[in-house]
Amino acid sequence: MNPAAVAGTAAGRLIHYTVSGVVGGLVLRGAAQAAPKAGPTARRVLVNGIAGGIRASRWVSGAAEEARLKAGDVLAEARSTLGEEAPPPSAVSPEAHDHDHEH
Repeated sequence: MNPAAVAGTAAGRLIHYTVSGVVGGLVLRGAAQAAPKAGPTARRVLVNGIAGGIRASRWVSGAAEEARLKAGDVLAEARSTLGEEAPPPSAVSPEAHDHDHEH
């Protein structure tokens, strides 16, 4: 797998967990200090905050995937310019099949 793809995926997940955790923690802390009896309202705000974090995570993941695909296109074009054949986009190399069983 391309190192840029791995880094993009890891960055997307890191941002997702960071945003969700920070937003959730801030909402809970603020709700607990502002109105101790506002349990259902605080829960609704927390759920909405986490939902926003999930949406942001999905957007970041999509952007990372798009960047990975564009980088792959540029790399394939560069190889083509050099007269090389670009390998097919695959996470698993067929040569890395080293365990014993029949297909």
